Amino acid sequence: MEFHQVYDPMGNTFLSTLFAAVPVLTLLYLLALHPHKDQFGKRHYGITAPKAALIASIVTVFMAVWLVGMPVSSAISAYVYGSFFGLMPIGWIVVAAMFLYTITLITGQFDIVKSSVVQLSSDRRIQTLLIAFSFGAFIEGAAGFGTPVAIAGALMVGLGFRPLAAAVLCLIANTAPVAYGAVGTPIITLANVTGLPEMALSAMAGRQLPFFSVLVPFWLIATMVFMYKGKWKDVWEIWPAITVTGVSFAITQFLVSNYIGPMLVDILAGIVSIVALIFLLKVWQPKNKFYLPGEEQEIKSLERQETTYTTGQIAKAWTPWAFLTLFVFMWGLPQWKAFLNSLNFFGIKSLYSIPVPFLDQQVYRSAPLVTESVPEAAIYSFNWMSAAGTGIFFAAILSGLFLRLSKEQWKLAVIRTAQRMKTPLITIALVLGLGYTTRYSGLDAILGLAFTNTGALYPFFAALIGWLGVFLTGSDTSSNALFGSMQRITAEQLGLDPVLIAASNSTGGVMGKMIDAQSIVVATAACYENRTEGANAVGPIFRAVFFHSIALAALMGILVMLQAYVFPWMIPSYTL
Repeated sequence: MEFHQVYDPMGNTFLSTLFAAVPVLTLLYLLALHPHKDQFGKRHYGITAPKAALIASIVTVFMAVWLVGMPVSSAISAYVYGSFFGLMPIGWIVVAAMFLYTITLITGQFDIVKSSVVQLSSDRRIQTLLIAFSFGAFIEGAAGFGTPVAIAGALMVGLGFRPLAAAVLCLIANTAPVAYGAVGTPIITLANVTGLPEMALSAMAGRQLPFFSVLVPFWLIATMVFMYKGKWKDVWEIWPAITVTGVSFAITQFLVSNYIGPMLVDILAGIVSIVALIFLLKVWQPKNKFYLPGEEQEIKSLERQETTYTTGQIAKAWTPWAFLTLFVFMWGLPQWKAFLNSLNFFGIKSLYSIPVPFLDQQVYRSAPLVTESVPEAAIYSFNWMSAAGTGIFFAAILSGLFLRLSKEQWKLAVIRTAQRMKTPLITIALVLGLGYTTRYSGLDAILGLAFTNTGALYPFFAALIGWLGVFLTGSDTSSNALFGSMQRITAEQLGLDPVLIAASNSTGGVMGKMIDAQSIVVATAACYENRTEGANAVGPIFRAVFFHSIALAALMGILVMLQAYVFPWMIPSYTL
């Protein structure tokens, strides 16, 4: 049955927007604000993520059917489609990353990794820059889809950071790189849906995000310091490291995005940032070290173990992470993906493209989202070989063979990973199901269209539309696919440059990455070994990052306004 999306089902823009927001508001309330008491009578806010996601999912399906008239069969199909996407490829990435991390733990190699990081710098601020920002950006560029938060979060917890702090810091750090994540997929998708030149969009984003690539490391360290009861002097004390990290990343980001293209931006910028920071640490170290509460003596003991591990032992301990880097990079290459998708193993294909029943070619978007109403595709791609998680899984298997795990160690690694991932996988599936239902029903479009009546202020709100899109869909790529065409249409109607406005959908969207439910659930899965603690941590993490997300999105909106009206020379020249 065909379903044409309706963007004013109540015949009143305000009421339609209010009702369309009910599923999102329900999820936010349950995760962050719903009061309850524990067994000791202590008051808490927010229920567990699986319960919140399940209740919000029911509300979402109901609103899709009741408010906008989506057929029940189509609403259920959209939900199931999203749930399967949550399990594969998103959930598979986290499972594989946790499997590799668990292998390094049970073999004792992570203790050597920890010691080598301490020898480079025992200062927790430096470690945050190196792992959460620079290494996380490299992983974002190679794989995306939650991989940097999963891997960097696990590394930081292994180094001794509190799970909550590790999750929050990795989520904040994973902002500036997101528009060029997964080998430039968001920008490439934006070019495809808008018909605007890919190089112009890449260059425009590369004239916005570098400002934040310089700002975010300062923001990140300030957040980290104050989470651990530090002071402003603790932030400014390492300004050389923060500056070198951010500026080296920003310059590379600008040059690659403007003169090469979107595919290698994060990969090259991440590598340059890591190398620049390591070189700085060879000639400069903070005058005063910043330790986590109660660990000063332990860290100083590790610092004195300078000759405990040989170069060979350190290289061996880092080999699994080298495998991870290599495989994530390979699996991010479009040519390698295409090759893997073409493989056939004794009649078993490596890629199955499955049209979703009652959904594929049944949903039609309407104006002003699109100029021509065409049916939406709903094809579930089961790419078990080319999925990023498979690359990480191969890296884990190779690491286990290299480290010569015993039969019992293999068994322990599998059991511990399975126990840790049970609840997060359920939650990811529920959250993605909710997101896909809002997308195919058009509920998210109703919310986005509410910003289009802002006239001269539209450049500011264009960035917020991107932010909203990522918050709702969990992906900058999905946000660009959802709102990209609308951004171009609105820009041309208002006499604004379409490349500026369309690019702001992606650059504003990166600030919503830290608060989307998918990213937060991935962060809890990576940082919390205890399933119950992880399920209960979603609300506190959301509350901790929400202000940062809003503030950074607003700053991006201000920058877009300035580029539209004050500094139009910053917009790249192009021809349509």
